[in-house]
Amino acid sequence: MKLKLGHIDYLNCTPMFHYLNQCGFDGTTIHGVPSELNQMLSQGEIDVSPSSSFEYGCRFKDYVLLPEHSISALHCVKSVLLFSPVLIEELEGQCIYLTGESATSVNLLRVLLREYYGWSAVECHVPEQKIEELLYNKKPVLLIGDRALIAASKKAANLYQYDLAQLWYHFTQLPFVFALWIVRRQILGTMSAELLRLQQQLVVSRKMAFDDLNSLALTVTEKEWITPEQLVEYWQSISYNLDERHIKGLTLFFELCVKYGYLSEMPEIAFVDNDS
Repeated sequence: MKLKLGHIDYLNCTPMFHYLNQCGFDGTTIHGVPSELNQMLSQGEIDVSPSSSFEYGCRFKDYVLLPEHSISALHCVKSVLLFSPVLIEELEGQCIYLTGESATSVNLLRVLLREYYGWSAVECHVPEQKIEELLYNKKPVLLIGDRALIAASKKAANLYQYDLAQLWYHFTQLPFVFALWIVRRQILGTMSAELLRLQQQLVVSRKMAFDDLNSLALTVTEKEWITPEQLVEYWQSISYNLDERHIKGLTLFFELCVKYGYLSEMPEIAFVDNDS
């Protein structure tokens, strides 16, 4: 059997995936935005994926995690951005518009506004129209991934910009874990060897990428909204590790999600090695 691996179609995943086949991965790669991969994981259409940390929190009894790997931010992340026509302190009571691509980012926004800005509720809405139209009509908008990078590069109609990872670090002094490498618990008995190989392949693939980010940026950058130099700086702002401080930040996020009713119970953080 071969692993079915989810691949988020954002530039932040490039250092993990670009060299993965060269490192020996021979499974099937299935592309999608975070919300699509979340659904495919939950329905068993893929086996493992760098997927929303909130998805893990919702269905932790169905999942375990690959150790050592995440998509996180130690300070700012540059691609999870709240755009607002007014200062964030003056935004309460207004609807914030979302792309619907990420459960983690919207719940991070809700937690930040309620826990650290004192909001009693946060109204969010996924509009039918393209969210960039609302952005340029000066509506409050949360964008993630490449769409956030593009909006930031165009100065987004001179709106205020808030990096949610930077806000999280300001209030907590902890990393924020946006995505975890989530594994369906059901495959542990039959694919433990494949998972171990994937874990090792990811280590090597990431090292190959970070050994020469400049060359990697030149191979993937044909975009008018980001230069190779900016792309390298972006990758360097992301933490792909999963150490004790990451787990501490993740645990605090889950605790606050439980506090405000976004999660029904506190998730247990379990890894492949502990369950194989």
